[in-house]
Amino acid sequence: MATPHSVGMRDTSSLALAATPDPDTDRWAAVLARDPSPECGTFLYAVTTQGVFCRPGCPARPPLRRNTRFFDDATAAEAAGFRACRRCDPKGERAAIHAAAIRAACDLIEVSEAVPSLAALADRAGYARHHFLRLFKEITGVTPHSYAQSVRARRLQAALSAGDRVAEAVAGAGYGSESRVYGAPGQVLGMTPGTARRGGEGETIRTATADSALGPLMVGATEKGICFIGFAEDFASLEGDLRQRFPKARVEPAPEVLAEAVRQVAAFLDEPKAALALPLDLRGTAFQRRVWEALQAIPFGETRSYGEMARAIGAPKAIRAVARACAQNHVSLAVPCHRVVGADGDLTGYRWGLARKRVLLAKERAGRGG
Repeated sequence: MATPHSVGMRDTSSLALAATPDPDTDRWAAVLARDPSPECGTFLYAVTTQGVFCRPGCPARPPLRRNTRFFDDATAAEAAGFRACRRCDPKGERAAIHAAAIRAACDLIEVSEAVPSLAALADRAGYARHHFLRLFKEITGVTPHSYAQSVRARRLQAALSAGDRVAEAVAGAGYGSESRVYGAPGQVLGMTPGTARRGGEGETIRTATADSALGPLMVGATEKGICFIGFAEDFASLEGDLRQRFPKARVEPAPEVLAEAVRQVAAFLDEPKAALALPLDLRGTAFQRRVWEALQAIPFGETRSYGEMARAIGAPKAIRAVARACAQNHVSLAVPCHRVVGADGDLTGYRWGLARKRVLLAKERAGRGG
């Protein structure tokens, strides 16, 4: 018969066991949250009652904790007798097949004179149209039609830059008529074909300069709005950046016209307090504009990873394309690409230097009170 003392000892022992922390608490929390990129690192989890292993972002209903095991990689999970989940594809085999199919579709669009139909692209890839459309948008960030428009715009830009006549360039790029290009020039090239052919000739870019908390500052604007914001380099280099984009445009100083815009940008560099509200002349592809709009939606004082940005625009696999779009942003601060960081929170590349990116983010956090 147990003595009171021995009973008390067993009770204490069981309480100690109950209080033992779960070493996989963070991983389990990621599974419950369906977080595909948890802060606790890369891992897989297995469900003992089903014999499968999954990614933490698997859409399947989370298992009970007692039926869950964790593994560092697929090799370890398979060695323990588990097979890959068909829904979340933890080994990436199905994702690789999908990516190859979409790459083939993009290659076909690139070499086709006319835009292939959605049905033709889907049949060639071996998918139903709705499934193919979803995969294409998920991987590239745009629809096949938008991708084809970008290809044609790129062909048109190349032909015009080479000096081809507008009519010949339009026909060679695959447009049925010039009216399709002139009807919406901002959506195709960001300017009329004639202006693009002349390298911006005939267009006036007004500029203004000032000293700022982070070095020399230059703002450039067309009739539509601000098209360039640069800082932290000497004024000659900043103007060189602007002229590289508009090699034949007329660039003229207009400090009085742009005085208010320069004042706002300089004030932001000195002490960020809110998002810059300036009229902008953004010129880029449909995908780039989606990324830039998403950048403008990042709350003041906060950051996002490239993966989060890709998911925000509905293209979770287009992380590299998102990074390129950030790098091709010509209106820094107004389109705040400095608020994008690596998945681990580390600062990544920034046109005006990582030291200045660090300063900007610190000032924004302070201005937000965080």
